[in-house]
Amino acid sequence: MRKQRNIVLFIATSLDGYIATKDDSLDWLFKVEGEGDNGISEFYETVDTILMGRKTYDWIITHMTEEFPYKNKECYVFSRQENEDTEDVKYIKEDIIDFTNKLKNEEGKNIWIVGGGDLLHSFIKEKLVDEFIITIAPTIIGEGVPLFKEDEYQLELYLKGTRCFNQFVELHYKRRR
Repeated sequence: MRKQRNIVLFIATSLDGYIATKDDSLDWLFKVEGEGDNGISEFYETVDTILMGRKTYDWIITHMTEEFPYKNKECYVFSRQENEDTEDVKYIKEDIIDFTNKLKNEEGKNIWIVGGGDLLHSFIKEKLVDEFIITIAPTIIGEGVPLFKEDEYQLELYLKGTRCFNQFVELHYKRRR
């Protein structure tokens, strides 16, 4: 029997649990001294599919001046609006659970949920995230976009490992089945 693909969250957060400031800035993150690329290249080789919300996609298009960063991966953008697919992304308007379960049962590597906060909340609430790789920056923002939103859900995880990249600490958790 073929093994199901995993949905993996690989994300950075401030020490107080925010993934961006109120105005969606990540400037705080780039001020922290890391080591190399902080493990992103190694992780990137383990995935062949990218999932993100529309706001995250728009942020990438607006703030990244180079070419689309996920060109060599299958990339899906969840959106409530009608959108035309591009060379780089396919827009998904269908049910998150149905679409994700189809993807998980296809051949391939892991699936990376890049963000953002609303989409991630839906995935966590529906217990669709299999692994959490959270890199903590030694910065306190005070307010912003929380990594985990308040709601009625619980997940049991176990610690798979930790790593340090200079000032960053990476925590790797797997969801208990």
